This record gives sequence, C-alpha cells and structure tokens, in this order.
Amino acid sequence: MAVLHNRISNQELKEQLMKETEPRVTISFYHYFSIQNPQEFRDYLYKHLNKLKVFGRIYVAKEGINAQISTPKSNFNLFENFLYSIEPLNNLRLNIAIDDDGKSFWVLKIKVREKIVADGITDATFSMENKGKYLNAQEANKLMQNDDTIVIDMRNHYEYEVGHFENAIEIASDTFREQLPMAVEIMQGNEEKNIIMYCTGGIRCEKASAYMLHKGFKNVFHLEGGIINYAKQTKEAGLESKFIGKNFVFDNRLGERITEDIIAKCHQCGKPCDTHTNCNNNGCHLLFIQCADCATKFDGCCSTKCKETIHTPLERQKELRKGIDNGIMIFNKSKSRLRPKLNNLDQED
Repeated sequence: MAVLHNRISNQELKEQLMKETEPRVTISFYHYFSIQNPQEFRDYLYKHLNKLKVFGRIYVAKEGINAQISTPKSNFNLFENFLYSIEPLNNLRLNIAIDDDGKSFWVLKIKVREKIVADGITDATFSMENKGKYLNAQEANKLMQNDDTIVIDMRNHYEYEVGHFENAIEIASDTFREQLPMAVEIMQGNEEKNIIMYCTGGIRCEKASAYMLHKGFKNVFHLEGGIINYAKQTKEAGLESKFIGKNFVFDNRLGERITEDIIAKCHQCGKPCDTHTNCNNNGCHLLFIQCADCATKFDGCCSTKCKETIHTPLERQKELRKGIDNGIMIFNKSKSRLRPKLNNLDQED
C-alpha cells in the first residue's frame, strides 16, 4: 500500500528544498463544491501530487478544497492537467504568486477538515449556491467610484494594517467566524447599497458574499480571486491599483508588495514599515511588524524580555516555555490582542 503521508523530518525536507536548483511556482486556489467522501478525495490528491513533487497545504472538506502549494516549474503543466482532470476543478482559476522565490513550502500536507473556511454558520438554510457577483479588476475599480458603493475587507487586522483598498471598512476581529455577523451588523440600513467584499485569494469573501445575501442584502459583489488576482490583472492591463501597500500572505514570505506605499508602522519605534516577522523567541513567536533597526536592536524579538530569553541556555529556554500555549500568537491577532503586548514593551533607551 502506498504511503499517503510524509515520513521525513521537516528539517531534512527544508534542507532538500534549499538545495533545489529548479525554480518553483507558488500557486493558490480554492473551490466550493460537494465532496461526498473527503478522506478518499484527500488520499487521491496526495497520491498524485506527491509524485509531482508538489509541496504546500491543502484542506479538503465536504464543502470543497482550499490550497496553497508550490510545484517545480517543469511540472506545472502536469499539475494543471491533473487538477483539471477532476471535473469540478476543470479550468479552475489558479492564483500565481507575483513576488516569490518558490521556497515557501517544503512538505505536502493535505488535511480533512469540517469546513475549508471555519465560519461558525449553523443555519441549515444557508447555501453557497447563492453568492455575490464576481468582479474583475476593471469592474471593481469602476464600481468603487460609485458613491453608493461600500468596500468591506474580510481579512484580519494584521492583514489590513499593511495594505488595503482605499476607504475599505475593516471588520476588526480575531476570526472570520466573528467577522460574518459583525459585517451584517455594521451594514444594517445599507441593504440597497453596492457592497464589495474582498480578501486575499477570494475564499473568505466568496462565502461572506453568500452570507450577506442570505441576510437580506441585495447588491453584493466579491473580488474574483481576491487581492492576488486583482494585482495580477491591474499589472497586466496597466490599470491603476486601488489597493495600496502590501498583501499579507500565509507562507514564509508574509507579504507580496502591490504598491510602493508603506501605510503601516513598526510596532516598536513607530517608523514607517510593513515587514511582518515572528518573535525570535520560540516561547513567544508573536507576529508583529518590525523595522530593520529594531530587528537589530532587539535581535528579532518583540521585547527586551524576549531578547534576554533567547540568550539564555537552551535548556532554560525550554523550561520557560513549559505550559505556555502560544496558539493565538500565530496569525491571530486583532487590535485587541496585538496592541496591549507591544504597547507594554520594555524597550531600551
């Protein structure tokens, strides 16, 4: 029987990736469609994609598929042909990374989940079949000029902070499941307005658009392929980008630059900066924005305390980490969680 999971350590796999000389293409895609047996579909994908040396994260659920992967450039056509051989995925739009070295993933992980986007929706009458209208870049730019249009960002605070559409409303929360009812509440009284929803690659805003329609809003749109596809289309067509700054992405890069505007600030000194990093202290691992000067000053840490910790013996560091749950410190910080920690930094003079 074929091995349907990886048996080599992450460290070895990462080292192998770094030795690769052939360029890789980083791709993201998703699709809402009915999958009767997610585990069987998961194993089918793993068997074929592993042969093509595909790395990355893929989530499979009864409601569809969500993937962020990379493939050797020479295998791209083979990968595309395989994907399109699956009838519901035939001619699916693939988002190709625009600012990437292909070294984002070094292992293939395909997991079965309850949903490809955790939404908290329990209403059995909700359906993804009735969703908002797609907008391409040109259509979105035109509709955004309409005074009766409201633009809603369906991403987390740390994503919005480094880049967003002009005048977009931020739904400041920790999770997508919290954002959905908040978006409905904020938009009460605007049921007849044009509502454009957007996110990184389209998966969250597509579900959000369906939820808004389900809640009685009439003119709901969502950006096809999200910011990633919008940036690609504006570049190819020579259009003005209404999105300013950097698009946060969920891999080692932590961001793709869309425009040269830097709209965020270093969380430690306040200088213009939009470079995300994780605290160098593995017992903290907080995701935050840090400029080059502060990275040097704090050895890549978020505070003096963490800087001191990384210079203690390894055994002492492990002892300090015991019993600490850092789950919420990784890619899950809204204003309410991120700001208090960084405002209380014990900074050096």
